[in-house]
Amino acid sequence: MLGRMQDWPLRIMRLIDHAEREHGSRELVSLWADRKLTRTDWAGVARDSRKLAQALERLGIRRGDRVATLAMNHSRHLVAWYGTIGMGGVIHTINPRLFDDQLAYIANHAEDRVLFYDAAFAPIVERLKSRWTSIEHYVCFDPHDDAGGFEALIAAESGDYAWVEGDEREPAMLCYTSGTTGNPKGVLYEHRSAVLHTLAQVCPDIFNLEARSVVLPVVPMFHAGAWGLPFSCAAVGAKMVFSTDYAPDLMCDYMRSEGVTHTAAVPTVWLALIQYVEATGADLGKLKSVHIGGSAAPRSMIAWFNARGVRVGHAWGMTEMSPLGTVGAPTGDWDGLTEQEQLDQQCRQGRVPFGVELRIVDEEGQMLPRDGVASGRLQAKGPWVVAQYFQDENGPCIDDEGWFDTGDVAAIHPDGVLRITDRSKDVIKSGGEWISSIELENAAVGCPGVAEAAAVGVRHPKWDERPILLVVKQPGIELTASAVIDHLSGHVAKWWLPDEVVFVESLPHTATGKLLKTKLREQYRDFRLSSAA
Repeated sequence: MLGRMQDWPLRIMRLIDHAEREHGSRELVSLWADRKLTRTDWAGVARDSRKLAQALERLGIRRGDRVATLAMNHSRHLVAWYGTIGMGGVIHTINPRLFDDQLAYIANHAEDRVLFYDAAFAPIVERLKSRWTSIEHYVCFDPHDDAGGFEALIAAESGDYAWVEGDEREPAMLCYTSGTTGNPKGVLYEHRSAVLHTLAQVCPDIFNLEARSVVLPVVPMFHAGAWGLPFSCAAVGAKMVFSTDYAPDLMCDYMRSEGVTHTAAVPTVWLALIQYVEATGADLGKLKSVHIGGSAAPRSMIAWFNARGVRVGHAWGMTEMSPLGTVGAPTGDWDGLTEQEQLDQQCRQGRVPFGVELRIVDEEGQMLPRDGVASGRLQAKGPWVVAQYFQDENGPCIDDEGWFDTGDVAAIHPDGVLRITDRSKDVIKSGGEWISSIELENAAVGCPGVAEAAAVGVRHPKWDERPILLVVKQPGIELTASAVIDHLSGHVAKWWLPDEVVFVESLPHTATGKLLKTKLREQYRDFRLSSAA
């Protein structure tokens, strides 16, 4: 052997070490529920993480134990991540918006031993303490006068601590799916998978992060690890701006005052912000990049940001993918496209980074062509894609070739750009043909006066299913069903047009902000179409 390269395990704590050493003075700002600001920096987060690692060991936590959080986005929550992972534990972020039965199941299934929580979620903690069978220690993140608070816990430690080392394939983070059917399932991220995901995320065509970036992760830290941003920001030394409240007026003021350049959230957050900006004339400060995921972004939303010079990264992913699968970015022929052709491209979910492979298959599992026309079940593989759910007796969730079925229905264009057409369980099957509920909804949101829309299939004696459109009006706007249909006629095929438009006060959402289609399908299961009477 003539030579060789150095090697080290790809472990998450090398990210915080790098941030501390090379970007130690770069700020992290937290806006709390009482509207007070606290400021720290990457050196402070690293210092407090070492103290927390010591404190957890003092509490009897050992390598591989799960440490849970029930919290919003703030720097103490970030310290809980790095401190737990740094002492060899597994950080388990719990979604406080889940139902009590799900919250009880998740913590017990994970066998959590410690719970860090925000004071705002103290009522949840009190309700569920008797049902959580493995949690031994409860620590509130908010300032406390007694010895039970987070600051008191780490204040007793010196911070003289060396991170636990080990194999890069050891577990580091546990995230559960939202559990729209059956019990939530746990996805156990590894050090290696998280670091590889981080290296992809900072790339120009993905999130385009650098030391000058000021990142506001609106997506919660309990939702697929805030899409990996707490790790990626450490990798480049970006400034992080946290908030526990995302009211549109507060967001606009906060983004301007802190110089936010990058942010990421589900479409419902941006719908509210757009309405506020349109009503007040507020500006978005230095914002230059918005990533939208969780569900498909409406064309009108993307066009709105484009008009203000803000790059839209339309993303697709899932908890099982750490979560990034694809992100929209200019293709090689971008400069030769018209404005409308560019917008067409942006309405799709983008391309994979290196590290992800995608394919679509038919109901028999036969691979379909990447021609932008064929639509089938979307499957994925890669080093940050789940292979088996946590403590799942069913075994691997991939096929013999390593493909994971995402549950989405999609088309892949010849240039590799992905277009999600629906969730497999949400697609509307009319006369043997598929109607995309997502495309109907996004077209409807572009209609003046529509605040939100949901398309669901209802029974039809001839066509099996036909779509109806549930519409929430914008406040103070007069809107008729015929106006909605007229608008849709210019955007979707005639046979896709909903048989009826039903105006509703509100629509149900999952704990992560997505439309709760399961509830809507149940609610309108016996809906009688007047046209089919």
